[in-house]
Amino acid sequence: MADGPELVRHEVDDVGVMTVTLDDPENRNGWSPNMENAYFAVLDAAAVDPAVRVVVLTGAGRSFCPGLAMSRLTSNAGQGLRIADRRPQYTPRLFPKPLIAAINGACAGIGLVQALQCDVRFAVRGAKFTTAFSRRGLSAEYNLAWVLPRLIGTENALDLLLSARTFLAEEAHALGLVSRLSEPDQTLTDALAYARDLAVNCAPTAMSVIRQQVYADLDVDFNEGLRRSFAAMAFMNSQPDMVEGVASFKERRPPNFRPLPADFDPAAVLDITPEPFPRPPA
Repeated sequence: MADGPELVRHEVDDVGVMTVTLDDPENRNGWSPNMENAYFAVLDAAAVDPAVRVVVLTGAGRSFCPGLAMSRLTSNAGQGLRIADRRPQYTPRLFPKPLIAAINGACAGIGLVQALQCDVRFAVRGAKFTTAFSRRGLSAEYNLAWVLPRLIGTENALDLLLSARTFLAEEAHALGLVSRLSEPDQTLTDALAYARDLAVNCAPTAMSVIRQQVYADLDVDFNEGLRRSFAAMAFMNSQPDMVEGVASFKERRPPNFRPLPADFDPAAVLDITPEPFPRPPA
């Protein structure tokens, strides 16, 4: 069941994988302010909870998230949205742990934005995708014009954004928009199996640093990326996780890596001070 009006539920398994479910199947998990606030609040709590090592995001029923709830689209038409009063959509990008999407059905508009904020995406065969925005008289919202070209190239990004055409998971996979295809009713199972492997066999500190490296290095030159890499290497080589990783490999046993400390800052490891994200205008 949904957590009251928040429309999101979550649970953590025995190895530290949290499953977060957008839970409004009667409305196909249409995005709303309540759902948004609840989802980001769950991520905030998971970020500082040492018991959580990996998060999997999915939708209840047969839909992932088909975009803004139709009631919100109707009520906001021609009036503008108070986006300055809302949490920024880049909140998942600041999350310090692996975030996996299990796309179990329709994924459109702001639902696609949320899926693309995840690190790895699983999708059920036949799932329908669309950027949606141009067919609603909208721009490429929430930085989708920055994200899409980096995932699938400029021409493919322009195709999907300009046409807002519907395409299937199979094409999304061929484009590189999703990592893996799943059979019906297996998407969450497949995503959880992947997440559990990360939680059991990969060091949380290493994963946090690697995630920061990949996203922070997208727009720096080779030398700056190398400098950050050396900073990360110096830090990780001094950590007990390296000793445990080598020992567990030699002893042919599962590793016993430490949880991620609540106050861990991967940007500090790379010796960088990220510029604050811009806030939307009022």
